[in-house]
Amino acid sequence: MNFLASIKANRLLMLLTFGFALLYFYSTLFFFKIGNIYLFILLALGGVYHLFQVFAYIYGVWPRKRELEFDEKFEPPIAVFITVCGEPKEIVEETVIAALAMEYKKHRIYLLNDGLVAKRPNWQECEDLAVQYGITCITRKVPGGAKAGNINNAIRETKEKFFVVFDADHVPHSDFLKQMVGYFVDKKVAFVQSPQYYKNHEMNLVTSGSWEQQALFFGAIMKGKNQTNTAFMCGTNMILRRSAILEIGGMVETNIAEDFLSSLLIHEKGYKSVYVPKVLAEGLAPEDFLSYYKQQFRWARGSLEIVFGYNPFFRKGLTLNQKIQYLASASYYVSGAVVAMNAALPLLYFFAGIEPLAVGTMTLALIFLPYMFFVLYNLQLTSNFSYTFRALCFSLSSFPLHLQAIWQILTGKKSGFAVTSKTALKGNYSYLVTPHLVYIALVVFGVGVAFVREGLSPALLSNLTWAGIYIAIFLPFINAATQNAALEEETPNDYIRND
Repeated sequence: MNFLASIKANRLLMLLTFGFALLYFYSTLFFFKIGNIYLFILLALGGVYHLFQVFAYIYGVWPRKRELEFDEKFEPPIAVFITVCGEPKEIVEETVIAALAMEYKKHRIYLLNDGLVAKRPNWQECEDLAVQYGITCITRKVPGGAKAGNINNAIRETKEKFFVVFDADHVPHSDFLKQMVGYFVDKKVAFVQSPQYYKNHEMNLVTSGSWEQQALFFGAIMKGKNQTNTAFMCGTNMILRRSAILEIGGMVETNIAEDFLSSLLIHEKGYKSVYVPKVLAEGLAPEDFLSYYKQQFRWARGSLEIVFGYNPFFRKGLTLNQKIQYLASASYYVSGAVVAMNAALPLLYFFAGIEPLAVGTMTLALIFLPYMFFVLYNLQLTSNFSYTFRALCFSLSSFPLHLQAIWQILTGKKSGFAVTSKTALKGNYSYLVTPHLVYIALVVFGVGVAFVREGLSPALLSNLTWAGIYIAIFLPFINAATQNAALEEETPNDYIRND
């Protein structure tokens, strides 16, 4: 697993990266003649955002030492919660079998069955599985809180001081508990998280792109967060201390990124978290573009709600490290607005002849290219060269769903909890990349408009280059959306829970 491999961090490279980021930001603001003042202001705001994200990444992965207690003899009784909401029986059964086979003396398996309240036609299968394998099934009768509500209901029905949470498709290794439980010998440790690994990541373009995005997060980013006690829960493959969860009133049910916000509130109470950088369970990536899109939207919506409603920077109980890391993680999804703005700048020039800066292409390139080289090389080095161009494309091309999440929050529109399908949905999801296709068409048409206006000018070539970069970034995303166009189409709301 090269994304988890230990690397020798290059502090000089990190400092150079941030130095070039500062130089680029300062140059764009003060060295060049301003063009359109409104576009310049937007460009400056985008620059502030990028500078913060570069700083937060470098700050997060900066090498530090953290001493953690671990006692392999610490073996308290453990409740194993497998959350189920209508997933296929064979997927749940595989997880049950693996959970039963874990090498640990005192663990009891509970199927947390939300199929009844979510009106899944196969909800009874969960109870049948419990009988077949001699485990306990907790079937909720009263809806509310989606997955967080399901977990809170199970907490009320059980007594163990520690509990594991597995999504229905995340199959644990036999040594999962042995590798994780020992950290709880420190009574201030509230939860221990391990990576999500997608065993089907080579299945198609969607699974590959989804996994390659996750590899950076569960590699360099989460390993860095662990060194500053800022690792947060990621929904599955985690063990929690019951008393810590109860101290914040249970898993948060008011946010669709319940794990993220619950982590923030737990850290606010002075508890510790631990991230174990070992693949100890294997799950499934979204296998179709619609499922991927909805998963990403849920994460974006939940994280942005934290920025607007629980801004970490103003939370009193968090350390400065935690404030920076939570704000950086939550505000990542603001990047969609910045991407949209930057992509729109060439279009504004093509059709209206306006620019934020009056600067020659070569002059700007002399500053921009070294800056981008150091940022991308730093990403590659800290991720042990596991970060791919496709991961970059998927991240930047997700700007429409980020914008949708921002709009819903600003307008107060509610959003249900989307359960990610564990099998591929059939359909043509090219409508989800309509903004990208429209962008390409506008570039082609806009270049013609600008050429008629001014001929093949340096400014036209400069803006065409920037637009071409965005088109190159959008193409893998478009390809993934259209690869499985086919026979039968699922409606976008089939897997939405509004309880």
